[in-house]
Amino acid sequence: MEVVKSNLDRIRVPGTSDKVFKDECLYSFDSPECPRGLYVCLNRFLGVGEKYLDKYSKRTDNFVFLHIKRIRKEVEDTGVPEKVSRLAINVDGGFNTADKTEWVETSHIVVLPSRETIELNNPDLPMHVSLSAAGVLTSVSATRQAQVDAAAGTWDGEVLMVSKHADNLMQRENPPAIQPSGWKCEECDLTENLWLNLTDGRILCGRRNFDGSGGNNHGVDHFKAKTTGGPLAVKLGTITRDGKGDVFSYDEDDMVLNPNLEKHLNHFGIKMAECTKTDKSMVELQIEMNEKIGEWAILTESGSKLEPLWGAKHTGLHNLGNTCYMNSVLQVLFSLPEFIQSYECAAYMDRCDLSSPDSDLKLQLSKLCHGLASGEYSLGPDKVKEAVLRDEGSQPGVKPLMLKNLVGRGHHEFSSNRQQDAQEFYLHLLTMIERAHRNDNNPPPSNLFKFCVEDRTECAGQVRYKTRNEMFLPFNIPMEAASNIPEVEAFQKHKAEVEAKGEMIPKEEEVRYKIPFPSVVENFLGQSTIDDVFSPALGAKTQAKQSARLKTFPNYLLISLSKYQVDSSWQPVKLNVEVDMPNELDLGVLLGSGPQDGEVLMPDEPAAKEVVYENEETVAQLMEMGFSKEGCKRAVHNTKNSGLEAAMTWVMEHMADPDFNEPFNMKGPAKKEIEISEENIAMVMSMGFEADIARTALKNTDNNVERAVEWIFSHPDGAPEAGGSDATFGSGPAAAAQSDPTQGLTNGQPRYNLKAFVSHMGTSPQSGHYVCHIKEGDKWIIFNDNKVATSERPPKELGYLYLYRRADL
Repeated sequence: MEVVKSNLDRIRVPGTSDKVFKDECLYSFDSPECPRGLYVCLNRFLGVGEKYLDKYSKRTDNFVFLHIKRIRKEVEDTGVPEKVSRLAINVDGGFNTADKTEWVETSHIVVLPSRETIELNNPDLPMHVSLSAAGVLTSVSATRQAQVDAAAGTWDGEVLMVSKHADNLMQRENPPAIQPSGWKCEECDLTENLWLNLTDGRILCGRRNFDGSGGNNHGVDHFKAKTTGGPLAVKLGTITRDGKGDVFSYDEDDMVLNPNLEKHLNHFGIKMAECTKTDKSMVELQIEMNEKIGEWAILTESGSKLEPLWGAKHTGLHNLGNTCYMNSVLQVLFSLPEFIQSYECAAYMDRCDLSSPDSDLKLQLSKLCHGLASGEYSLGPDKVKEAVLRDEGSQPGVKPLMLKNLVGRGHHEFSSNRQQDAQEFYLHLLTMIERAHRNDNNPPPSNLFKFCVEDRTECAGQVRYKTRNEMFLPFNIPMEAASNIPEVEAFQKHKAEVEAKGEMIPKEEEVRYKIPFPSVVENFLGQSTIDDVFSPALGAKTQAKQSARLKTFPNYLLISLSKYQVDSSWQPVKLNVEVDMPNELDLGVLLGSGPQDGEVLMPDEPAAKEVVYENEETVAQLMEMGFSKEGCKRAVHNTKNSGLEAAMTWVMEHMADPDFNEPFNMKGPAKKEIEISEENIAMVMSMGFEADIARTALKNTDNNVERAVEWIFSHPDGAPEAGGSDATFGSGPAAAAQSDPTQGLTNGQPRYNLKAFVSHMGTSPQSGHYVCHIKEGDKWIIFNDNKVATSERPPKELGYLYLYRRADL
């Protein structure tokens, strides 16, 4: 107690501006739920695991901690199914995957170095200490607050639309009274998957599934007969007292919402307040179907009895709410010895920013490196029951909450809980890593993946060579090169005939286009035609041909297969293809050679003049799609009038911008003084930049943090700020890269071996699910969030991102 009293001047009561980190250790993933609990410093309010207590105390000279420990409490399963009306996760009406475990929490004061324990109700405990502990216990943790601030997201699917028939549905006069149970199809003997037609009250079975289950199509046949059946039907057994029920519109051919469902059911004597859910919803059935068949089953190897793995490098990552895209990318990166070596150094922990540890990317990646590689969070059957390992994955597993919040901070997509594109996350993370290491003496670990591309443009008999650095190699898929086009066409014809009968083709019988990988490379080697390119030789716009080659071959090459295209309605469509990605890869044909003898080089372009880009026809075409005139003007101007497709792409990327619909003057508004917020300056500085650089970048980007950081990296030598003065950014690695784009990059022979691949299941990269397979010696390991197991049939022909390791390493 004397130590406590002697440290009273260092003990603080958390105020409204203080962050309280009571969910996760500063240095590790220890939490109050772990066997040793968590210790919260009563001066800085940082959580510290028992293993790091002495280190932290010596560094900060703090000795008094609040020890928080939670013990799992067994909760009885009520057996009551969840009411699901939406194909989504952790949102209203969707599947709830939040931890339903109840915990019993204990807390007391611990004093170092003696580890003396003092109960909170001890009458001799100073009031100031009691108030500090109470403040910590009642505060919202910093990690939780960051999650609350993030937008709620969805998983696979969107909110259902209200049916156009809901408000004017015709219902039969003198309707039959519907009994509360004992239903049977009026046309056959089926007693399951029954639908009540909300117009005439007939009870009929649903559609027949591909495997013969479901129904006999009597419900849809009744509507098509155009006798007494109306367009809306509700699935019996899914009606609940809170006003929910599965409603299908035969006319709209989709599941819909019916806000008047209670009134329509009352017409048949059905009281929703007395109904309970007795049957699986269509969403639940769809989830089960996806998990058992087709691409989903292949990619997750759900039909195999996979052997679970645990221990070092076999630690799973918990899904924090649609973070499977992040989990897959992180597992792949931290499977690489060079990446581990970059972050296993204890120096990041010793020098971390204690004032804002959740803003220190090096610290968070170092924590993750230790968490995944140590095996401390992936316990074997000698410590955890085998059943738990099988059902729940790695125990206790890693929950990188701080890292997730940090990587998403200021980013309109990754700050949300919506599913995201794994490729975009890979680029975003490596960009952040590059920024975090910009002042280091050695190249950042992101340079393991970076390579130099040589672009060649030819027009009017002259050529130009330019270089740029990239983090991944995109390969388009030439559908015309498929080796089984007749088989696919025959299957599609058969599928159309089957579906015309109201039936479905089994997913496992689906025939995909098979694309030979050499055809993919050959397609990349070809030239693309670009319209309206300004030619210095002609002094006017003309048509040009462009091609790309590689000047360097990095230690690790990420290849992305462009499996998504935009259809005629501008909706993303996933190509149903298989690509025979090789285990060994020789990309010597992609080596760039630079200017050749006899080639005439284009003269340098004259200094750019401000050009106003206008095209009323393109603006009108965009407006026909439902976008505002001002937003369409912006799209045409910012894509330099390069065509409808480019403008539409810009619209899709910027339609959520706050100024998208505001009046737009293509000649540019007059410059005005921009007020820069101190909060935004601090956010940019937290990423490793100095205050004057942060202020200059924010002035040039309308006080937008995300754009400001991008601006800094595109102006490494400094540039005039919006106010007119100059700023010099120094001569770090980024500045040097301007004169030599290959500086700091790894390079070697163009031969590679497949190391890992990330697969995606779903119709859009912003929905569905991601898993990754990583090669370990002669075997493959599948990482499916926090489940880790030996892979029996790695489906590399269905991957999305492929990581190759150079063979000469």
